[in-house]
Amino acid sequence: MRSATPRLPGESNRPPSRSVSDERAAEHQAQRRDPHRGSDRIAPGHRNRGRRRQPGALYQRTAGQSRPKQAKAVNAARLCSVERQPRSQEQSRAERRHAEGMAAGGPRRLVHLDMKGAAPRAGYLAEVLPLLRSLGATGLLLEYEDTFPYAGPLGPLRAPHAYSPGEVRAVLSQARAEGLEVVPLVQTFGHMEFVLKHKEFAHLREVKAFPNALNPHKEESRALVKAMVDQVMALHGDIKWFHIGCDEVYYLGEGEESKQWLQQQDNTPEKLCLSHIKAVASCVASSYPTVTPIVWDDMLRGISEVTLAESGVPQLVQPMIWDYAADLDVEGKVHLIEKYRRCGFSKVWFASAFKGATGVNQSLILIGHHLKNHLQWLKVASKSPADVLEGIALTGWQRYDHFSVLCELLPVAIPCLAVCLQTLKNGGYSDKVKENVEELLGMSNLEIDTFMSTSLGTFPGSKILTLVTEISFYLKPSVDELLERNRYVTGWFSPYHRKRKIIHPIIMHHFQPDAVSLLSKWNGVVQDLEAAMEQVFHKCTVEEWMEENVYPSLQKLQQVVDDLDEAIKAQN
Repeated sequence: MRSATPRLPGESNRPPSRSVSDERAAEHQAQRRDPHRGSDRIAPGHRNRGRRRQPGALYQRTAGQSRPKQAKAVNAARLCSVERQPRSQEQSRAERRHAEGMAAGGPRRLVHLDMKGAAPRAGYLAEVLPLLRSLGATGLLLEYEDTFPYAGPLGPLRAPHAYSPGEVRAVLSQARAEGLEVVPLVQTFGHMEFVLKHKEFAHLREVKAFPNALNPHKEESRALVKAMVDQVMALHGDIKWFHIGCDEVYYLGEGEESKQWLQQQDNTPEKLCLSHIKAVASCVASSYPTVTPIVWDDMLRGISEVTLAESGVPQLVQPMIWDYAADLDVEGKVHLIEKYRRCGFSKVWFASAFKGATGVNQSLILIGHHLKNHLQWLKVASKSPADVLEGIALTGWQRYDHFSVLCELLPVAIPCLAVCLQTLKNGGYSDKVKENVEELLGMSNLEIDTFMSTSLGTFPGSKILTLVTEISFYLKPSVDELLERNRYVTGWFSPYHRKRKIIHPIIMHHFQPDAVSLLSKWNGVVQDLEAAMEQVFHKCTVEEWMEENVYPSLQKLQQVVDDLDEAIKAQN
């Protein structure tokens, strides 16, 4: 970042664009965040989104996961709870929780809340935060995207359902009272769709046609990033870390200015990436000396140790190593940590996943997959130096990118999050951990190995889980059974008959009552789900989820019932 603050688009006296300094940076890496990926290297040919993946990718539902063996507590005490230490009775509730969660020697457990889709209402977050603390979370990683109340020239970034400044302050205040440390996350390089889709900022794209990556050469790009960071920092006050994103910077080096820059001697895509990361991190360090920037590590993995060490980036940031696979390569991660240490990084973070990592339009969660992912991370922790791990972020992706559909909703994922947090807190999974989770969530039978959940819970949003499960498993099959496999419908009320309003008076009695009853049943379930969702989410989220997951089947059923009524009227 430049020492002088450039102006944003829309402000007067805008300075001309200039290139960043020739401290160079990292090769564009088309990394897929594949839950089945075990390698640290990039899969060739995958330019699609990784963590927020594209439809048709390699992410399928995983079934048949076996339950981990009882009580094999992986030797990873560094991720275990520090809450078992005796506490002074004189400590206040907030002070005690702060001491428990933030005490030196205990890596942090941050719950990632991805607000780019289905952002919960502030009131629901107020219900959930105490539960997260009880489950073992010590902090939050808040990725606001377009739900932050940006103002001024950044006003276009603010979604209609964005939080108000007062709501943000209330959430942060409650988090502090619960002893939860807050780390805000603002994308500053890749995954900038929520910014670069707007006409006011489209000229800052790396590639003109694609809104995903920021042009690292323009002074306005750095002004934009600084303004975003400043506005978020203004509401967050005294924090220790600020996550600046910088993952999956696809098509870096393919913009016209980058192509010209890369023609100069010794310039490489790796150095181009590192120069922007350094500029952003330097800006944060300069403006907020007590705040340490965090970056996703995928753009760093393939860069040589020499290039990383010489870039100056290791002295400015802490990398967050992410992998969401159930069979992640433990030894590979240990070697990667060793590499980062040799390059000069003092601390690293891990990033697991409790949702949003097994299918772009996934609606239910197989807890077993995510449990195995966390058990693997515990193994990595047990094989790593005691002083290297700062903490782990349990990511909960809500969309694979800004334009993709919604995946698992937060209330649906709470049982999985609970299992993962308790596993980290206790250093492994056991029947006792399962019992703890069931007690904390008010569930009588927590299922790890299947999607099905017949158990009602008492946690905030538990009714949504129950109804989403019912719809996901039974709505489409029941409608298809009636419309495609009932011989009276397929034989006597086909599309041909429906178009011409033809119906045999005797035959209609064989399926009309079933069709009307089924429609009435599902309309009732859907109304209950809409009411439950409206308590947690804004109307736009309810509409989107219904249109993607309910209406395609429900409208088919409704249309058949309507056509049947029309045919009966025509006969009469």
